[in-house]
Amino acid sequence: MKSLNCFFLFIIFFFLSGSILQAAPCYGTKLPPKGKFFGGFQTHIIFNRYLEESRGELRSTQHFFQLSWGLLDWFTIDLKGGAGNLKQNPSTGDEIDYNSSFAGGYGFRLKLFDTEKTRLVFGFQHISVHPRSTQLEDTKNKAVLDDWQTSLLASYDFKKFTPYLGVKLSRVDYIHWVEEDRKREMSDLTKTLGLVSGLDIPLSKNTWLNLEGQFLDSEAMAFSVNFAF
Repeated sequence: MKSLNCFFLFIIFFFLSGSILQAAPCYGTKLPPKGKFFGGFQTHIIFNRYLEESRGELRSTQHFFQLSWGLLDWFTIDLKGGAGNLKQNPSTGDEIDYNSSFAGGYGFRLKLFDTEKTRLVFGFQHISVHPRSTQLEDTKNKAVLDDWQTSLLASYDFKKFTPYLGVKLSRVDYIHWVEEDRKREMSDLTKTLGLVSGLDIPLSKNTWLNLEGQFLDSEAMAFSVNFAF
């Protein structure tokens, strides 16, 4: 019954979310029990993300402290805060390099199916990066990176490690000011569907390492050390 309720919540969200079904790390399929917390330190690197209409590409490195709260045994709230940079390489012209400043994110995960060995998890994640403004040819440039995604992950527990694989829909927006002139450029809409591959490796009873790679929609990776409280 619990898995069935999760499935219906997933269907409702899918149809209501519309255009926001838009790459942030997926966290994997390990969720805290009801009333418990997971915490950790995460690094997320976007090696390449193409913008729409051949407007170049983005790169970003982000570092976070993250916290996951088990609101229910099958529903988890994910929060994070830290710092990130942004590099935008236009099709023509020089690269714009924005140094690190505040970055944060939020999301949730739903456990749709769970047995002793296998698990299926739906997730929604958002990251917003607000790097420092920079001067380019005596002109002030300011930017915000908005990173959205939904994902569906399946995992199998081998005790010594837990690999997971899944698909995601993602979108990255590059919001750019040249002095007071503001433009929003989306990521390439032909590259919204991506693949996710990850691995949870236990380090102790309450500590584990998470490694994750993202492909097709973007070229990105994340790794984190996590603790159960």
